Amino acid sequence: MDRAKLKSRNVLRPLQVLAVASLLGPLLFFAYTAWSGYRVLERQADERVERGLDVIQEHTLKAFQTIERTIAETNEILRDLPPERIRSQEAYLQNRLRRTQSTLPQIEAIWVFDRNGHPLVSSTIYPVPQNLDNSDRDYFRAQVPQDAGTFIGSTITARINNIQFFVISQRRPSTDGSFNGIVAISVHPEHFREFYARISRGFADSFGLIRQEGDFLARYPALANQPFKLNAQSGFMRSIQTQPEAGLFTATSQIDGITRRVGYRKLPGYPVYAQVGMDRAALWSELWSTMAGLVAFGIPTTLVLFCLSLYALRRTESFYGEVHRRELAEAALKQAQRLEAVGHLTGGVAHDFNNLLMIVKGNAERLRRYAADERQKRSLDAIENAATRGANLTRQLLSFSRRQAHEPQVVQLSSHLPGLQDMLRSSLRGDIAIQMILAPELWNACVDLNELELAILNIAVNARDAMPEGGSFMIETRNVTLPGTTGLGLTGDFVALSISDTGCGIPEDVLARIFEPFFTTKEVGKGTGLGLSQVYGFARQSGGTAVATSTPGQGTTVTVFLPRTNEHANSDHDGDKKPSRRTGQGHILLVEDNVDIADVTRANLEELGYRVTHAGNAERALDLLGTGEAFDLVFSDIVMPGDLNGVNLARSVREQYRSLPILLTTGYSNVAQTALDEGFTILRKPYDSEDLARSIGQMIQVETIREGA
Repeated sequence: MDRAKLKSRNVLRPLQVLAVASLLGPLLFFAYTAWSGYRVLERQADERVERGLDVIQEHTLKAFQTIERTIAETNEILRDLPPERIRSQEAYLQNRLRRTQSTLPQIEAIWVFDRNGHPLVSSTIYPVPQNLDNSDRDYFRAQVPQDAGTFIGSTITARINNIQFFVISQRRPSTDGSFNGIVAISVHPEHFREFYARISRGFADSFGLIRQEGDFLARYPALANQPFKLNAQSGFMRSIQTQPEAGLFTATSQIDGITRRVGYRKLPGYPVYAQVGMDRAALWSELWSTMAGLVAFGIPTTLVLFCLSLYALRRTESFYGEVHRRELAEAALKQAQRLEAVGHLTGGVAHDFNNLLMIVKGNAERLRRYAADERQKRSLDAIENAATRGANLTRQLLSFSRRQAHEPQVVQLSSHLPGLQDMLRSSLRGDIAIQMILAPELWNACVDLNELELAILNIAVNARDAMPEGGSFMIETRNVTLPGTTGLGLTGDFVALSISDTGCGIPEDVLARIFEPFFTTKEVGKGTGLGLSQVYGFARQSGGTAVATSTPGQGTTVTVFLPRTNEHANSDHDGDKKPSRRTGQGHILLVEDNVDIADVTRANLEELGYRVTHAGNAERALDLLGTGEAFDLVFSDIVMPGDLNGVNLARSVREQYRSLPILLTTGYSNVAQTALDEGFTILRKPYDSEDLARSIGQMIQVETIREGA
């Protein structure tokens, strides 16, 4: 065997090297050409950013210097005039100030305030409202304790006409140097935005005027209706900590999510920065335009060389098929061993993993409500799909290892299964017909509906892969009484759920192993081998079993036997009734030690209309309950730090506050099944806002909340 490997290696290596070289050589050439071209474009982009900074710095300095001269002129007009004289001459002074303002397009209004923050005269309003108090504005507060010079305030909304502007203020001079009020110039950001829009085609796509505290005074493209302030983690705020005067950096914008090459420069004499940014996607676009001709010629030539080399390699590899099959078998074994290790570790990491998925899924759902364009929506779809797949994988691993907490409920399958057709259609292809033969007088069974639906979905996915050309997928229910001679190890009345396909079937030697965990006949990376093991684990944990029959070339049938129960089915078992958003009322005590999950959950609850009080642990929750404050529901995580976990808290609440409902949640906990057995309701992580609303709605009703109020 070793000699065969050595011989195949000696024969195949030159051909492999040739095939790799025929592809890698041109690729390296293209990569180097693209890299060098991109570096050139990046240098050119930096130069364009610097030129843009030159232009907007000069424009802004002229605007600010003009405003300072206007303030000086206003102070000269009002020199030595006490507030009484200014008010008595308000009409004359207002006319003077209006003429000054009309010649300066960047000025929205000129205001004069007394030492108490009340207006004395304005260039735009006559008479000024005497009851207006602007002493709380930053441009006024900054001048009160000491002369702040020329102070540039943050963007604010006017109290009179609701327009947005920023204010530049200076103290009014006084003979004894005491505070005598201020002159405030309201500056409309639109003046700067219009200028930035005119020059954008020549330099870059983003321009801004930012205070050193991080809030924008003006920006192009325009911000939303509200002012925007960068947080301390933004690229700009981090960069000015080390380079306070000027700098260049690359970062993703907190405003529009676009990655840009950004340059900034501090305006001499002012705590304000000019900022210019260039979209990196534009650089890539220019690079592709440059590379288009080279790629158009190089790719066909490279492909021809590669295909010839690959053809020679494949012809040679056909002599060593057995060696190749052994390598595939070894790879599959390693994959199974890795997955088996994951299965053993699942119980230990499922809680933290589902918590992470909860944060990802919850924040993606929150962002979806504010998504501005299709690209953001597609990104959020990808995030949510990945989180869902992660949750399903963890769920399958827990089910296979029998660590998944089951929440059984009585159900009549013939009534429940029709509601799953939409889910099945989305999982199967359009060329697969779905049929259901449901017994009308079917016995009731006690099962975990989530695990049942996952089991049906796992069987459906396998059936889909077995029918690449289309076919039929059938679900059938019937009542059966099993004698002790069936070989299934079961005796008594059962509900049989048979799921059949018309696919390629399963060979007899493989059929005996299909329920084994990690066993799969699919290619490495295309199947975990956990799907049918979950089906078997679910059936066994429900008190029944699962069997499979198959005829190669005709199809496969998987039958799940579920024990009959004499309890009555819950007519509302389907759980498909979605509560309307923002219809919740009441006060909820949220007990969650993970700050990120608490933030997501609190936001969802408040959007549903609930008032929320947060406690970081069970001890704090009991303290809040002991204060006598009225709560309508306690919503608690199970796994928490301290001596008390969520189940201990639920027991205390049940004992001390018998009328107060409690809803538990967990990603995984070894005491979750104990909580279910004690009658507590558990919402599994990761959940979305609809799951949360439905679970809470099942425990507290609007009418009950109103009566309690």
